[in-house]
Amino acid sequence: MDSTMSKGKAGRPSKFYDIDLEQVKALAEQGWTDTQMSNFFGVAESTWHLWKTKHKGFSESLGNWKEFADRRVERSLYEKATGYKCCEVKFATHEGAITDKIEFVRNHAPDTKAAIFWLKNRKPSTWRDKQEHDVMSSDGSMTPKGTTVINADMDESEAAKIFSEMVKGG
Repeated sequence: MDSTMSKGKAGRPSKFYDIDLEQVKALAEQGWTDTQMSNFFGVAESTWHLWKTKHKGFSESLGNWKEFADRRVERSLYEKATGYKCCEVKFATHEGAITDKIEFVRNHAPDTKAAIFWLKNRKPSTWRDKQEHDVMSSDGSMTPKGTTVINADMDESEAAKIFSEMVKGG
């Protein structure tokens, strides 16, 4: 009797034990997705996910390796948002030959879009586009956020101003 039959397993053997985990690590740390890695190793994405379910150590390691890539991107976004310095080299040439090498520090100014993105994601209650405010009515009760109160006691110009702001989106 075939040895695979005696163990109660049928089908072809898993490719899981043939993959190079160092290669998986390198790809994950470069930001590759599960889809890209499964394609690279020539297995269906469903098989890749099955391996993650069946092999907890593989799944945990893969998560850690992907986290490494995420931390690098987070750090880069932070540096772009706050500004950074880096060393660069320029070469002077004359008639195709390098005549001089100049090393210098380049200052990169903070990037407003990166800062806004960072703040909207890190502090959404403060920096999201839609701001909600509590409104107190004349009787002292609080109304739900986003509710505008126009009282009967308001003079016409106050009510008109509130209505105008509502229409403008303010």
